[in-house]
Amino acid sequence: MEIEFAPLQLLPMLVFGVLYWLRNRSLTSTPTWRKWCFYAGLVLMALTLSSPLAVLSEELFWAHMLEHLLIADLGALLIVLGLTGPVLAPLLRAVPWLRVFGHPVVALVAWTVNFYVWHLPALYQGAVSNDAVHALQHMLFVSFGIAMWMALLGPLPKPAWFGNGWKIGYILAIRMIGSVLANALLWSSAVLYPQYARGQAEHGISAANDQSAAGAIMMVEGSIVTILLFGWLFLKAARESEERQELQELAAARGVEMPADRIARAVSAGRGDALRERILSTAGLD
Repeated sequence: MEIEFAPLQLLPMLVFGVLYWLRNRSLTSTPTWRKWCFYAGLVLMALTLSSPLAVLSEELFWAHMLEHLLIADLGALLIVLGLTGPVLAPLLRAVPWLRVFGHPVVALVAWTVNFYVWHLPALYQGAVSNDAVHALQHMLFVSFGIAMWMALLGPLPKPAWFGNGWKIGYILAIRMIGSVLANALLWSSAVLYPQYARGQAEHGISAANDQSAAGAIMMVEGSIVTILLFGWLFLKAARESEERQELQELAAARGVEMPADRIARAVSAGRGDALRERILSTAGLD
C-alpha cells in the first residue's frame, strides 16, 4: 500500500512538537491530559499526511475532504486543548498581535474567509497539482482552524459578553458555515472539481457521487463534533455554576466583600482557584 511523504508539511509539526516539549520542561503547571491532547493532535496530522489517505486524496475528492477534516478540524482542536497561557506566553510576547484571535468574531471571520477561498475550484485544484501550494493550503487550514477553536476553547482572553449562550451560537455558526458547502457538494449536479476526473475513473466512481460523499463526510463529522461540544458546554456550565456558588459562600463565610460579577468573570476565565486563594489570603489579613 502506497504512502505519502510530505516534508514541507511534516517538518513544521516536528518543530512545533519540539518547541512544545522544550517549553514544558520549564513548566510544571501544564496538566498531563493537555500534553497528551497536543501530541495526539500532532500525531493525527502526521499520520494523516503520510498515510495511504494522503495518496488517495490526490485521486478522489472525498478522501481530500476527509484529510482536511482530520488535520484542520480534529487535529487543530486537539492542539488547542493542549495549550495553556504559560505555554503560549513566549509566543505572545514575540508576536503580540496573535492575541486578536482570542476574539470570537475575528477568529470566525478569518476562518470562514480562508475556508471558502481555498474551496474555490481554481485554488483547490491548484493545491492538488502543486506540492508547494498544497503545503500552503494545509498550513493555512490548520492555522485558521487553531484560531477558530482558540476563540472557543483556548487560553487567550475573551470578551466579557462571550458566555455559554454565545458559545453555543459560535458552535452553531461554525457548523452552519460548513454546512453551506457540505449541502452544495451533497446535492449539486455540477462538477466543481474536474481535476479528480482521472482518479474517479480509475476508482469507478462518478464525479457527482464523489462530491456527494465529500459533503456527507462533512455533515457527519460536523454533527458528531457539535454534539460533543454541546455536551462539553453543558458540563462546563454546571461546573461553573457550582464553583460560583462555592466562592460566594466562601467569601461570605470569611467576611470578604466579593461582587458576584467578579466571581463570575474569574470562574469563566478558569481562574476560580486563584480567586479562592485570594479570598482566603484576604480573610487571613483581617
